[in-house]
Amino acid sequence: MIHALPRTAATEPATASPSSSDENIPRRYIAAAVLGNALEFYDFVTYAFFAVFIGRTFFPASSPSTSLLLSVAVFGVGFIARPLGGVIVGMYADRVGRRPAMLWTMWLITASTLGLALTPSYAAIGLAAPAAVVAFRLLQGFAIGGEIGPTTAFLLESAPVGRRGLFASFQLASQGAAAFVAGMFGIAMHAITTPEQMVSWGWRVPFLVGLLMVPVGLYLRRRLPETLRASRAKSGSRTGSELRLHRRIVVLSVFVVAGATVSTYVVNFMTSYAITTLKLSTGGALSATLASGLATCVFALLGGWLSDRYGRKRVMVWPRAVAALVTVPLFMLLVNWPSAAMLVLVGSMLAALTALSAAASFAAIPELLPAGVRATGLAIAYGLGVCLFGGSTQFVVAWLTDFMGSPMMPAWYVAATSLVTVAAMWALPDGNARSAK
Repeated sequence: MIHALPRTAATEPATASPSSSDENIPRRYIAAAVLGNALEFYDFVTYAFFAVFIGRTFFPASSPSTSLLLSVAVFGVGFIARPLGGVIVGMYADRVGRRPAMLWTMWLITASTLGLALTPSYAAIGLAAPAAVVAFRLLQGFAIGGEIGPTTAFLLESAPVGRRGLFASFQLASQGAAAFVAGMFGIAMHAITTPEQMVSWGWRVPFLVGLLMVPVGLYLRRRLPETLRASRAKSGSRTGSELRLHRRIVVLSVFVVAGATVSTYVVNFMTSYAITTLKLSTGGALSATLASGLATCVFALLGGWLSDRYGRKRVMVWPRAVAALVTVPLFMLLVNWPSAAMLVLVGSMLAALTALSAAASFAAIPELLPAGVRATGLAIAYGLGVCLFGGSTQFVVAWLTDFMGSPMMPAWYVAATSLVTVAAMWALPDGNARSAK
């Protein structure tokens, strides 16, 4: 697939890059990187927010809980392709450049999102419908897995020394912004459609509207400078050998990602959880999406800024440790006093703690890797962490909640994985003093 890309000016390696000493990095650089990233995550998380309605469209079953389980299982299928996308696109970004890799992932996400939005229902074409959904979810996962490495590497390499944490945090902040926008569409569609219309066509609208921003993202990304210096580019064999030298960092990073991704997808799942388990209204449940997305955006930037001032490890460890301690009590409040306001409070607090910690991680992990394997190493760690833990989160908590008959299962799962993540974070070296260039 890599060799099929046209050898245009956009795909040729470039040697020019923003100077690390330049304090006036053009804002359009950040906008180009995070807009594309936000679009890709917007499409990916929109599926999670509309899982109930997608399940009824493509996976009709005798009970709503079975339909939801099938829907979130297919949501998890998208994560299977993330490590593969991370390896292939990451190596491409480390060989050819960050810019062409980011352009490639945008084309992939465009094709997969359009296909998903236009797939006919199970009632119309039978088993071909869920089969097509699985295929498009795999393509989405491949694109997202490939997006993380080059985008984060570009942001880090564009940043002045002393502001790398803040610049890298825009990666996570853009994901929060995507969740916020997806939540706004969810509330709007709920307000203007009936439940039957939502199942029939309403959930498709946010996907199609998101595609309108693709030309803007492509235009901006084509004009990015290349931050991978030609002397740092690696051949495929050299990438593999150098990654083996840093395998301890990559393995630890997988578990660093675990706590953040479990918390993130529990928060994303809370829309469906509130509707099916807590029996809240759809509008009230979707309001929590807005709040958690906004909290992620704001606290990610705060976490990146704090990590520049006080060090990566402190900002990674303490919010995640607090999350391990407070998630169960917060869910107890929600279960005993279920309401839209309490759902917003719990979701926002968990999202804020996750964003503070994860933002520092997005700077710490690539800082510990040399430039020639930075995109690949980060993408592998992120892809495996999200595949093994994030991809299964919604299915696991939905199944545990249904099997155990306890609405507290999501909280216990977050607490357990958070403790594992704290241990992995503590074992990572602090990379603030290392050069990220």
